[in-house]
Amino acid sequence: MTSGKFIVFEGGEGMGKSTQARLLVEKLESEGVTVRLTREPGGTPGAEAIRALLLDPPGEGWGPEAEALLFAAARADHVARLIRPALERGEWVICDRFLDSSRAYQGRAGGVGDEAVLGLHAIGSGSLLPDLTLVLAADNSLVAKRLRERDGDRADAIGGRSDSYHSEVNAAFGRFAQEEPERFRMIEGGDSIDEVRERVWQAVAPLLEARQI
Repeated sequence: MTSGKFIVFEGGEGMGKSTQARLLVEKLESEGVTVRLTREPGGTPGAEAIRALLLDPPGEGWGPEAEALLFAAARADHVARLIRPALERGEWVICDRFLDSSRAYQGRAGGVGDEAVLGLHAIGSGSLLPDLTLVLAADNSLVAKRLRERDGDRADAIGGRSDSYHSEVNAAFGRFAQEEPERFRMIEGGDSIDEVRERVWQAVAPLLEARQI
């Protein structure tokens, strides 16, 4: 049985990941590929329940360690119930965020550490990694404008954190791409939706060409 491909969109807040993930699914479907679009935290009923706890936490909210554990638990369910079964059926899975968001947000910006986050991922999800990770990046002022238009004064518990926190998150994604160039592709996300979509497709098309050989 042919295994599918696993592609993840990563990046900080307001980079356009959800839009580009949806557009990539539409393009792949037009090429005859069976595709599943999903997100993190979420994707399964259990993971969506944890998502609600993370983005609208009870009481004083979660510390970075508890947050890392909750993300790992949501991911374990997501991988076991949706991602691995789809890949084993030969489907492609397009995911809005995955492991590297935990590495950036909780591991680097939250101070939990990369080793701890990767250890949780090994326990919960068998160290599954994407075939390709697309990191969308854009100028900080443009991102701030997008977030104001999208959220107004209503940011969730993670999106509403300090500018310094989000700067560290964005820097972490850049470091990951430098450290693992075979898995990551940096995509300039500050231009029009169509221009970014074309850049995304240029990065993904070789995987489709390899599948057709």
